[in-house]
Amino acid sequence: MPSGETKMLEIKFSGRGGQGVVIASQMLGMVFFRMNMYPQCYSLFGGERRGAPVVSFLRVGQEKILLKCNIQNPNELIVFDVGLADPNEVSSSMPLGSKILVSSHFAPEVLSDLAGYEVGFVDAQAIAESLDLGHVINTAILGAYCGFTSNVPVEVLLETIQEMAPYKREENIQAAKQGYDNLKLLTTKEKP
Repeated sequence: MPSGETKMLEIKFSGRGGQGVVIASQMLGMVFFRMNMYPQCYSLFGGERRGAPVVSFLRVGQEKILLKCNIQNPNELIVFDVGLADPNEVSSSMPLGSKILVSSHFAPEVLSDLAGYEVGFVDAQAIAESLDLGHVINTAILGAYCGFTSNVPVEVLLETIQEMAPYKREENIQAAKQGYDNLKLLTTKEKP
């Protein structure tokens, strides 16, 4: 959220167990905290197992957040698994102009008909595998997030990863840098 704005930013993270969805929302919350903002982060789990759907949410404001309810209409969506991207859910819950960032090795066709939304994608899985991070793609997708929005300077993210990454800190920092450098934008049709 650029400085000077007072509205609250609400971000939904959608992925699978083992991809680092929860840690990603916590890291991004810490980034905003370091930027003198107020983050509020929480997660929802299905069965706690690798591969099960995981959803995490982050609210950010310039003032203390007293709201304690679920995020129904996020301003931004970060999708760790393109198989979880649902255009019907997006169009029914997200306002036009919202940003959607997807981890995918190709332009996510499933989202190509979302006119009026800004869509970006990055092959976070390939980045993570190249750095021996396995299926943990959170730092790569957060790096892409920094390039996709004007909310977060990548330097603040890198400092946060250095502090919060539970293992392979240098590899995670490199993943964030590569995610930032490899972001691609998807052109969608104009809204009629």
